[in-house]
Amino acid sequence: MIVKFVFDRCASLIGLILLSPLLAIISILIKIKMPGGPIFFCQRRVGQYGKLFTMYKFRSMTVNHCGSSVSVAGESRITPFGAKIRRYKIDELPELWNVLIGDMSFVGPRPDVPGYADLLQGKNRKVLKLKPGITGPASLKYRNEEEILALQVNPQKYNDEIIFPDKVRINIEYLENWSFWKDLRIIVYTILSKDLDQ
Repeated sequence: MIVKFVFDRCASLIGLILLSPLLAIISILIKIKMPGGPIFFCQRRVGQYGKLFTMYKFRSMTVNHCGSSVSVAGESRITPFGAKIRRYKIDELPELWNVLIGDMSFVGPRPDVPGYADLLQGKNRKVLKLKPGITGPASLKYRNEEEILALQVNPQKYNDEIIFPDKVRINIEYLENWSFWKDLRIIVYTILSKDLDQ
């Protein structure tokens, strides 16, 4: 996967340079519209081989909120401006830095908070061989995950029993059938907000 390594480093550097004006504007707007807190949301996530790393996102929630690791559309801890940048995935742009320094890849499973990796058993533990990604086949299928969870009586239970196992299945399939061209297709489909089966 040398080509994936080179692509991740080069594309993330170019992306950070080209998007620097947008990153600066979003940073300013966060300070204006969500004062009293940091610009970035930093959280420990599980990376390749189960190693923890710090993931960076634009902050989209209130400071010192009490909530679960599962985000649901419309919940009060998400600010109005935060909801907008989450809708268009702008809050995830700082993850380009994670890709540049090697913690993440453009394509791979979304990085989970500690605890979920402990649920992986048998063949499913193979998913830890992958670097977490900004996007991936499971991310495309569940790009409206917050809206799906908002319809559930118990969002946490639905995530743990339905969505999480399905994501693991999809990511194992991605690992076993990986190709660079499939990665490029996933990136393009992410930009176009299309499903992989379209």
